[in-house]
Amino acid sequence: MDEISHKIHKIAMLLCFDLRAQNQVLKKGVVDEQASSTSLKEQMKQREHSLRKVEQEMDSLSFRNQQLAKRVELLQEELATSQAKGQKSKNKGDSPSQQGLQQTQSVFDEDLQKKIQENERLHIQFYEADEQHRQQESQLKVQLEELERDREQHQAIVDGLTSKYMDTIERLQSAQARLEVRGRGGGEKLNIQVKQSSCVIQEKVPFNDTNVAGQALGFVQDIVVALLNFHSYTEQRVHIYPLDSSIEPISPLNQKFSQYLHENAAYVRPLEEGLVQLHQSITEDTVTVLETVGKLKGFADHFTSYTHFLQKILPYQLKSLEEECRAPLCTSSLISKNLELQSGMKRITSVFDKLHSYIILLALPSELYHPTGLTYSSAVFTQLAACLHSLHDAVKEMSKHYSQKAGLEQQLPTVTQKLCTTNECLLASLGMLTNSTDKIATFFSNNLDFFTSSTGYGPRGGVGALNPLQAESMLGNKKKASDYMQAIRKPRAESVPYREALLNRRVLTSSTESRQGLTQQVVASQEKIARLEQEKEHWLLETQLGRVRLEKESQRIQDLETQLSSALGGGGGSPASALSLGLGSPVGMLTTTPTNEEVGDEESREQLIKTHYMARVGELTTQLQVSDSKAVNFHAECRALAKRLALAEKSRETLTEEVKLANQNITRLQDELATTKRSYKEQLSMMSDHLCSMNETLSKQREEIDILKLSSKVQSPLTPLPQ
Repeated sequence: MDEISHKIHKIAMLLCFDLRAQNQVLKKGVVDEQASSTSLKEQMKQREHSLRKVEQEMDSLSFRNQQLAKRVELLQEELATSQAKGQKSKNKGDSPSQQGLQQTQSVFDEDLQKKIQENERLHIQFYEADEQHRQQESQLKVQLEELERDREQHQAIVDGLTSKYMDTIERLQSAQARLEVRGRGGGEKLNIQVKQSSCVIQEKVPFNDTNVAGQALGFVQDIVVALLNFHSYTEQRVHIYPLDSSIEPISPLNQKFSQYLHENAAYVRPLEEGLVQLHQSITEDTVTVLETVGKLKGFADHFTSYTHFLQKILPYQLKSLEEECRAPLCTSSLISKNLELQSGMKRITSVFDKLHSYIILLALPSELYHPTGLTYSSAVFTQLAACLHSLHDAVKEMSKHYSQKAGLEQQLPTVTQKLCTTNECLLASLGMLTNSTDKIATFFSNNLDFFTSSTGYGPRGGVGALNPLQAESMLGNKKKASDYMQAIRKPRAESVPYREALLNRRVLTSSTESRQGLTQQVVASQEKIARLEQEKEHWLLETQLGRVRLEKESQRIQDLETQLSSALGGGGGSPASALSLGLGSPVGMLTTTPTNEEVGDEESREQLIKTHYMARVGELTTQLQVSDSKAVNFHAECRALAKRLALAEKSRETLTEEVKLANQNITRLQDELATTKRSYKEQLSMMSDHLCSMNETLSKQREEIDILKLSSKVQSPLTPLPQ
């Protein structure tokens, strides 16, 4: 029933926290809306100020306009008088004074026209500014009305949620009080049944190192949660009683006490972490004895830190209780309860100190080893179990004193709801601590034979347990044996048959020889191609020379034919003589000009060769320039690629870090999800247990009502009739 009441209180606290969170969100929304409304009001004030400024400018302009109008009237009167004087005077022509007056009048007319135009422009600007200001003012008013409506809606939602959750909290608190009253009678019976059932389960289920460590870890986690709640609610009570820190400052002693209590998580949380590491180090592949469990030393160090923390806050606890005794409304019964609480806190601190001594002994197996082969671990485990029972008794006694003290404080006239709620939370945390210490004490007592029994390992031919060196050597040999077994169990790689290997070797040899032959053929082909390229260049040059010679011979033949035709037409000789002349002249010409032709052929050949090589040099120069440009472009691309590669490396490193952070976030979110799931499951189980207990209570009440009805029916005939 204490667990049920604790669960109900936990649900009420969760609902209260949800209400506070939602209330804070809604308050933030209302504050934001108020801030926007204030900003809109400020904007309206600025607009009104600008409007007043424009109105003042308009007034000054109207005043200026009136002055100009008066000036225009004066000028018109002066003009009329001057015209009247001009009509009276009948002088010839226009006098110089009249011309000056006309010029002055034209200047005044221009000035008047400019002032009239400026006045019209200012009137237009003032009208536009006035219209714009009216539009903005109407828009701001509409927005202000909408914000006011939203604020009213949010305030209504906040009020509805506040009333709803306050009703829920009051209903749960009343249900918790009823369950506490009903559960006091059946709590002892329920605890006895739980102990008997746990004993039966432990007798039926075989234990090993992993199971025992897992159960111990669960019990220690419950104790850690209970201690965290107890220290946190104690800190909250210090800020409420005997002086409320929200109204007046508390004493320096309580301030220091509150500061130390605020650091409780730094000493309590490592207890759970140390035992988790110890549980993870215990596996089925290792020999688990006190000499080989190295993580127990870390848990012992964390327990030492928590014991020192308790010793540090003990004087402040005692002084704080003495300060409560000096309060004006503290009665004698409250003083006696405070004295009992002081003795209970001293007892709990001393029990934790004893536990610290036994855990330190268990964490130092080298000091437990005796030269004769005897160890004192069984005696230490026995004393540890007894000390756990003493801790349960001390916590149970302090919980009883706190309950009586809370009942007396509720009768005080100045008690507040905050103090009552804090006392209920303290009692719930003490109840949880009482149940947790009872469970772990029962667990150690039931498994004392398992803790004190021998592991079956020991030195050959000796008596007693392993010392640390022997345990380390044994674990090293066991690891080597395991590695050797894994090594010889590895499957061998598939081997190639001998004939297939010979065939593959021949194929490889032939392919190597063929590769060498092909390489030689490629080299010979490249040499042949180079030689053929040279011959091709030679024959191309010879072809060009032959074409030049052919053109010259064709030209010479045409010249000869022309000479022959002219010779035949000019002379009247016979054809034979013409032929002889024609033949003689060429022969004579051929005999007289061979040197000139040869010289011309050589010059033309040199010219062709020069032209050919110049063209070739031009082509090579063009190719070289193209190659240079390609090389420069390639170099630029290489530099750009190198820069891109460097940027890619940096981005890869950045992305790697981001991936690591993302993996860490995923791991953290998975842990939070698992924690949330576990808490939800616990809440569902709590609610189901609560519903079952309520159904049982309802059925019992119905049975009692039926029994009372039957008894009333039975007793009604026996009642004497009135005389």
